Amino acid sequence: MQQTLTPAAELAKKAKRPFPGASDEYAAARQALLAEEIEFRRHMTRLVEQRQALPPGPVIEKNYRFKDEQAFEAGLLDLFGDKDTLVTYFWMYGPQRERPCPMCTNLLGALNGNAADIKQRVALKVLGRSPVERQYAFAQERGWRDLNFVQTIGDDYAKDIGVLRPDGSEYPALIVFKRDGDKVLLFWAGEMTGEMADPGQDPRGAPDIASLWSILDLTPGGRGTDWYPKLLY
Repeated sequence: MQQTLTPAAELAKKAKRPFPGASDEYAAARQALLAEEIEFRRHMTRLVEQRQALPPGPVIEKNYRFKDEQAFEAGLLDLFGDKDTLVTYFWMYGPQRERPCPMCTNLLGALNGNAADIKQRVALKVLGRSPVERQYAFAQERGWRDLNFVQTIGDDYAKDIGVLRPDGSEYPALIVFKRDGDKVLLFWAGEMTGEMADPGQDPRGAPDIASLWSILDLTPGGRGTDWYPKLLY
């Protein structure tokens, strides 16, 4: 039975401002924004519920091969360990790149801080085309201790998920798999492409898991139009 929710505008009236002295204009605008934020939270909750209610995805029939964190050859099923769910992030650090993508690096730096907790519930692997030793060398440079890196053997996996460019570079990819006995099923994959970007916006998916942008979205200047993270400052 669906619960009747209090209108967001009514809930917004219960707000308590952290500092006194706001103008009537600011107070009214902030209350209207709070109502939108409540609606946004509810929409995110509906999206999560809709995602979790997806019917079973396709069975992964191809025998993709990987080198795990110990550089042992493994199949996709092996990457689950003792978990029933596998979250993978394919990052832009192929053999043709001297250094990894700065945005992938930024995202993984934040993910490293949560990886130990995430791995209590699901398997979490970072996939890349570079040798696993090369990936770990960069991880050590950055001080990442809780991420597990996996090398894709050959380019079949990268080609099949649509991230390999004609020049040999890559796109990133966030994909979640589910185990069903000895079978691996696709649960969810980020499918928003650059062609789906709205006018004037940098292409991005939803949910946006990069904490960098989440923080900047809270600021007056937002993400900006001429700034991008770097490996070194």
